[in-house]
Amino acid sequence: MMILVMNAGSSSLKYQVYNMLNETVLAQGRVERIGMDASILTHEPTGGTEVNQVSEILDHNTAVRKVIDVLTHPEHGVIPSMDAIQAVGHRVVHGGESFKASTLVTEEVKKEIRRLFDLAPLHNPPAMMGITAVEINLPNIPQVVVFDTAFHQSMPQETFLYPIPMVLYRRHKIRRYGFHGTSHDYVSKQAAKTLGRPLESLKMVTCHIGNGASCAAILNGKTYDTSMGLTPLEGLMMGTRSGDIDPAIVPFTMNKEELSLSEVNSMLNKHSGLQAISGISSDMREIVEAMEGGDKQAKLAFDMYTYRLRKYIGAYAAGMNGLDAVVFTAGVGENSVAVRRAVCEQLSFLGIELDVERNQIRSKEPRFITKDGSRVQVLVVPTNEELLIARDTYQLVKA
Repeated sequence: MMILVMNAGSSSLKYQVYNMLNETVLAQGRVERIGMDASILTHEPTGGTEVNQVSEILDHNTAVRKVIDVLTHPEHGVIPSMDAIQAVGHRVVHGGESFKASTLVTEEVKKEIRRLFDLAPLHNPPAMMGITAVEINLPNIPQVVVFDTAFHQSMPQETFLYPIPMVLYRRHKIRRYGFHGTSHDYVSKQAAKTLGRPLESLKMVTCHIGNGASCAAILNGKTYDTSMGLTPLEGLMMGTRSGDIDPAIVPFTMNKEELSLSEVNSMLNKHSGLQAISGISSDMREIVEAMEGGDKQAKLAFDMYTYRLRKYIGAYAAGMNGLDAVVFTAGVGENSVAVRRAVCEQLSFLGIELDVERNQIRSKEPRFITKDGSRVQVLVVPTNEELLIARDTYQLVKA
């Protein structure tokens, strides 16, 4: 079975085609600058030559049509026709409390995704555009939606509720939802396989740290707690997001600086985090390079970032009354030797014994970075959200 996986943004569309017989990627690509007259389609057939096309792509409907054309092209396509595609899987950021698992697209499902636009105004509307575009271009192909929030729906009330008037939860569903759930789900399962233990027997903290970052406490295979909240702003310090702050900072800053709600929201989401403290960049690679060159602000940004990450891991170990493993994934987690070292060396009290040489190794496979006798094992597991979406799509359509 061939599965097309799509991730639609407001002005972009990413895609991958999987052969589910052996879970191999036949092609991947992206359409950028949708809505502009110089849109760019980049197509990468596995084992073939990269294709770049510049054209006018004014909407997602046209973008999907362009993707279909390039996938079936006689020279650089990877399938004879779209009849070879048996289902399309979509990443959707917010499923609210309505969706605890991936689901087939129906009229009721689409209606509910639209109702959740208020909770994810930047992400859910583009996802809906992608679903609609597939309906127009591939009307007879089943579609599946996989939600970033679904994996975290196992959280108990004591971890997902905020200590604010309950009427706000009852009326508006203001609560912790968490994000990056597809990644946390995938890497926790891969980590359990690497450990050679049943996932249901493990207490694990998974750290998805890229430009956006979140931790999850995985207790017996399910999310017990996670750092992102109602929105992706809460939790860890990130590339441009502040993470946790005193809520009173918002009205105080609005008053002192005469900022609007929109301006303070932009400040916390786009002009904070590593970028704000370092004054250099939101990219951890550039932060580490500057820090090693003696830049004090870069060092401060790095120290704040790694301290907050350690704090969450320690808190989740306490919340689960124990810890078997820590998992690093995503751009920073998979690639930053310095971040992993700074975090692990200061968690020795938990039983983490970092192996410095193992921590230096780069690999596309799951690997340990702790010593063999370490009471708590630390792993680096490359994430693959698209593969998990393809798997969920395959299972639902096959059923």
